[in-house]
Amino acid sequence: MGAGAALGWWGVPLAVFAGAVRVSTPFLFVSLGEVVTEKSGRINLGLEGTLVMGAMAGYAVSYLSGSAWLGVLAAGLVGAALGALHAGICSLPRVNDIAVGIALMLFGTGLAFYLGKPFIAPKAPQLPSLPLGAWSSLPQIRAALSVNALFFVGLAAAPLLAWVFANTGLGLMIRMVGDSADGARAMGYNLNRVRLGATAFGGFMAGVGGSFLSLYYPGSWNEGLSSGQGITAVALVIFARWNPITCLWASLLFGGAGALGPALQSVGITSGYYLFNAAPYILTLLIMVATCTPERTLAGAPGELSITK
Repeated sequence: MGAGAALGWWGVPLAVFAGAVRVSTPFLFVSLGEVVTEKSGRINLGLEGTLVMGAMAGYAVSYLSGSAWLGVLAAGLVGAALGALHAGICSLPRVNDIAVGIALMLFGTGLAFYLGKPFIAPKAPQLPSLPLGAWSSLPQIRAALSVNALFFVGLAAAPLLAWVFANTGLGLMIRMVGDSADGARAMGYNLNRVRLGATAFGGFMAGVGGSFLSLYYPGSWNEGLSSGQGITAVALVIFARWNPITCLWASLLFGGAGALGPALQSVGITSGYYLFNAAPYILTLLIMVATCTPERTLAGAPGELSITK
């Protein structure tokens, strides 16, 4: 029996909340990493491939080592390697970072499918969750309030990144490289080195986000694991106007919209089920149309990004 059926209409917001936390976690990690990458003046459209590769690597290492947390670390390191590869290629003369990103998206996805075939059937150790609903006697509430620890890591990372950008020399350096290459050179910053670090960090975060998919929700490795979370997270960064805190709220909003259909179905509303499943994409489109006025379309965008030139 689902939460909605047991609790009536109170089960709908409960199910939406639980779904928002679960679905938002990979979006949150990927979008926060991409904020850092784009703040340095580079856009990485290969994050879908990084996400899938991270999911495969995390699951494989978790299975082989018996430790889900080692799987998360491995996923992050694989993502960082793909990010560094993206940065290295983009540092070459007359190379377009958007084209490189698309190529690496295909490369990462294909490599994950090839290397991950032996790990489709085996069961790997999963990440634990924190039982925030242990106070309740209702299993539906306990299930809804069972939150994976990675969500709290992402929850803490958003304000931490905002603080770094606003208050540290590292944040100033990344923002200057992303806003004005000439100004950064005048300050003595090495553009390629800064962007290498930022893009590798973005890849690390995307890899960790991918490990959540295979090690917690839905919690297995298969070739249909991702449904475009990586590329959607890039759109979330633009919607959030390159603000880490807004990325957190946008990820939760998108996750809650994705949980709306199953929540309504649990209380017997099945009419228009497929329309409700499309709610996150419809919501994203409506918000982008409403907020992307000529004055605000690229408000807050780093000046060195390809999309601003």
